[in-house]
Amino acid sequence: MTTIAPTTARDRILLAKDAARSVGLASDALKRDALLAVAEAIAASVDEIVTANAQDLAQGRADGLSEAMADRLRLDGKRVDSLAEAVRAVAALPDPVGRVLDQRTIPGGVTLQKVSVPFGVVGAIYEARPNVTVDITALALRSGNAVVLRGGTAALHSNATLVRIIRAALAAAGLDPEAVQTVDDFGREGARELMRARGIVDVLVPRGSAALIETVVTESSVPVIETGAGVVHIVLDESAPLEWARDIVVNAKVQRPSVCNAVETVLVHRAAAPRLVGPVVEALQRSGVTVHGDAEVAALAPDVVPATEADWSIEHLSLDLSMHVVDDLDAALAHIRRYSTHHTESIITTDDANANRFLAEVDSAVVMANASTRFTDGGEFGFGAEVGISTQKLHARGPMGLAELTSTKWLARGAGQVRP
Repeated sequence: MTTIAPTTARDRILLAKDAARSVGLASDALKRDALLAVAEAIAASVDEIVTANAQDLAQGRADGLSEAMADRLRLDGKRVDSLAEAVRAVAALPDPVGRVLDQRTIPGGVTLQKVSVPFGVVGAIYEARPNVTVDITALALRSGNAVVLRGGTAALHSNATLVRIIRAALAAAGLDPEAVQTVDDFGREGARELMRARGIVDVLVPRGSAALIETVVTESSVPVIETGAGVVHIVLDESAPLEWARDIVVNAKVQRPSVCNAVETVLVHRAAAPRLVGPVVEALQRSGVTVHGDAEVAALAPDVVPATEADWSIEHLSLDLSMHVVDDLDAALAHIRRYSTHHTESIITTDDANANRFLAEVDSAVVMANASTRFTDGGEFGFGAEVGISTQKLHARGPMGLAELTSTKWLARGAGQVRP
């Protein structure tokens, strides 16, 4: 079985750099077949993966891991099967490498083509999310990249088991297993080496708490694609149908409250508040949600916890939701500009003008009308999986799939031309 030698963290990163050359040149068929082998290996190792994950969950409980983090960490049989299916979905996607993005012939007869190429080595630093180990690895390999992972101590056993399974499957399929490296066993020093590996690691993606992301953005000398926290808003406009408002808000909060696309703040147009607040709060409370509301919300619904100024900036990641009554759409947009983390926002309305204004004016990675914010997801967008949801504007924004793990280069073909 393929194992990872107890080398230094930098040695591991250099191994990934060397392997990136062969992976970058691998054929579409080889990359696809290797990922299918990985998917089969994961599906065949459910018991082993769940057992390793149980060790992490037990240690997390002993360490006081929050329920939101425990939910992200947890792997059961269904979730492991979903990991394997996500790898199959990535394998089935078209190869993003070698796409001709632009072409022209310049004066003198030299032909130019702009083509997509792999980054080379993708680094990832993340917390308590073993699914990220699989998702980022699959996307990196499919796009011709090597990957170096730092998944955090909370998922140490889960990640080690997944990486071992993945590397063994790659070796059996004929793709260099050194293209998948982990620096987890070096702890924080492994993360520091990853952040300092400028010129070796081509791009670094942090996923986790706002504190982790800020640390990586601030301390890394490697280019970083920032994935942000999700203080996600839903606006219930004056014309919002009650059924839409109730069902979308409950889905966006309750389906999986610990993830970054779960709604955290609901803004209700004052003209609609008497009609919407009571039924929406009641539906949330039936699902176990604690509503933190302003005085107007509390006057329209029972058992509302008084909201504080801090509530508008909180990413609860739990069955808690902040609710605020606003004067109009202008006030809702102003609130979003002040408190949004530029992840996902949605408006519920039957007024096309208001929907179009919201879609045009809100400056977030994903902006929706009449849909649950839970759709902001690489799998839902048809990417198979996602590297993360970028909240920055350079290179990538929103759910990042295969195309976002490629760069470009220009190919010039001439016949002896010199520049006059």
